[in-house]
Amino acid sequence: MTNMDMSQYMGAFLDEAGDNLKHLDDLTLVIEKDPGNSEAIAEIFRSAHTLKGMSATMGFDRMASLTHAMEDMLDAVRKGEYSLSAGDIDLLFRSLDTLQSMVDAIRSVGSDASVDTDALVKSIRAAGVNRGAEPPAAEEKALNDELSGQEQKWVTEAAAMGFGVFEASVTLSSDCLLKAARAYMVVSRLDEMGDIIKTVPPVEALENEEFAHDFLVYVSTHHKAEALKDAVNRVSEVASVEIRELSASPAEAASEEAVTVAAQGPTPQEVSASSPVHEEKTASPKMPAATPPQRKTEAAKKQSQTVRVDIGRLDKLMNLVGELVIGRARIERLVQEAHLREFDDPLSQLGRISGDIQELVTKLRMVPVSFIFERFPRLVRDLSKTLGKEIELVMEGQETELDRTVIDEIGEPMVHIIRNSIDHGIEKTEDRKKAGKPSKGIIKISAYQEGSGVIIEVTDDGKGIDAAKVRAKALANGVITEEESAAMSDEEVVHLIFLPGFSMAEKITDVSGRGVGMDAVKTKVESLGGQFDISTELGVGTRVFVRLPLTLAIVLALLIKVGEETYALPLENVEETILVKKENVKTVHGTPATLLRGEVLTLCDLSKMLHTPRASGEENDEYPVVVVKTGKTRVGFIVDELIGQQDIVIKSLGRFLSKIKGIAGATILGDGNVALILDVAGLHGR
Repeated sequence: MTNMDMSQYMGAFLDEAGDNLKHLDDLTLVIEKDPGNSEAIAEIFRSAHTLKGMSATMGFDRMASLTHAMEDMLDAVRKGEYSLSAGDIDLLFRSLDTLQSMVDAIRSVGSDASVDTDALVKSIRAAGVNRGAEPPAAEEKALNDELSGQEQKWVTEAAAMGFGVFEASVTLSSDCLLKAARAYMVVSRLDEMGDIIKTVPPVEALENEEFAHDFLVYVSTHHKAEALKDAVNRVSEVASVEIRELSASPAEAASEEAVTVAAQGPTPQEVSASSPVHEEKTASPKMPAATPPQRKTEAAKKQSQTVRVDIGRLDKLMNLVGELVIGRARIERLVQEAHLREFDDPLSQLGRISGDIQELVTKLRMVPVSFIFERFPRLVRDLSKTLGKEIELVMEGQETELDRTVIDEIGEPMVHIIRNSIDHGIEKTEDRKKAGKPSKGIIKISAYQEGSGVIIEVTDDGKGIDAAKVRAKALANGVITEEESAAMSDEEVVHLIFLPGFSMAEKITDVSGRGVGMDAVKTKVESLGGQFDISTELGVGTRVFVRLPLTLAIVLALLIKVGEETYALPLENVEETILVKKENVKTVHGTPATLLRGEVLTLCDLSKMLHTPRASGEENDEYPVVVVKTGKTRVGFIVDELIGQQDIVIKSLGRFLSKIKGIAGATILGDGNVALILDVAGLHGR
């Protein structure tokens, strides 16, 4: 056992700490609305307790100190000795923000030492000065001076549940050369017979042989002292072992049993993860929920059914699958050209297998949108308090799944959208009452799958966007001229808010007004191959519409030919393909257009837009046209030839070419040639 033994658990610790902080955030929001919710209070205590044990196990003392203070406050609350005030709730939220800063610091530099927690810990301790008295000093001494107040409570709870808690004082032989290994074996034997509460010195010291020849182990078990002594004595190079049972008074135990049943508080089993043995078994410092000894095996089986995989490995696997798709396409092309019919069956089988692998890898990378939705309740709570507004958040479809890469990229744009809804959309309480609306505004976030994409909608019942005010602001800032303004509809005027730097805020605040909101959101969504739109009704509210592709790695595309070049259009953007006769192409306001089922369809010649010369020859009497949709606008792209559909692997053009408007990337075709992937939104904006 070396220093590396703890560092190997760092990834698991960070993941588990992040999960616990999200859970704590949600629970704190619950008890803020319903302070009497004993179930939520018991759960938040358990989560804080788990986080404390994890951080202590990993040696992050500042984090352990802060979570310990939170745990003590919440312990008093769950026992009915203390009631949380609004100030206490704010303290808890500040603590969670500080803990998140610690997790970020640990992730980047491997330590929480840079985050100061002293003032916050003092505030939490001071807030609970008048809560119920701690157990008397005499009782603590009777249990053991090495156990903290919380650990002594675990002893009492264990006694109430029929378990004994024992102190094992172990002394190794003076000539023992592998002290760490012998200590590990002792703790392992005791852990097999029960659950380890703690070791003295701590786990790290035992691993690093930072002790003389003796150490203490505290274990909760249903075995007798003699059985424990026999188990330890079977370890080589143990000179002596003394077992002492720690017990609480019957009255205290009965009282604790009642509290444990009512509040479902933690048991000694919860802290077993802080032992080196438990870490060896699970390869994770995660503390499991309280589990009776007879259910340990069942719980272990359930834990073994899932495994955390680094996203980098999944990225590499997806790249390999992409290469497999490209290789398959090349083989199919060669076989087709050589007319080798005997290859049809094996190629068909290869296609099915590679397709199944592709689908499986794509699903492996999928995570529910709740991954980003989880931060929104806290965001709405904090901003509504800052702005003095009453807002209710409604979320639907959190189970809808997206590729992890898309999730990572869309988080910040979604925050921008919600901040805008709160700041610009929802009115202040008095204004809503004057308008005959309920005093509490509603923001609704919905996610659902539609076809091969996912729709995320954010709606509010606020004041909507005033097109007249947007028009006046745009004219005042020189964004549009009087002539352009006269020709624009209200809907077109509202879309001016997507222009870079355009802001309707009267003044710059911490919430918004810097002109880096909706244009950045639109750009980001479209860079992901998605669509972004907004609709509004004055006095009624606003709806923001975001459509995102399920995955960014392998997509189904329509291959087209313009001149001698082949291009790919993601099928996500294609509505249909049609043939338009030359005589049916008319000019409307200087732009070519045609009628499609009674509606005017604007036409764009891709050869001119892409500066690709057409193939020499006679001009055709009819043009193949690809009808695409960007937002609410439909456009027909005139091409030379429609080749067909194909799975394509999206490859980046690199840092220098990534900013070319209208080009989303490139792909390798079955013949080995490179085809550019067209960005419909970028092309239409050219």
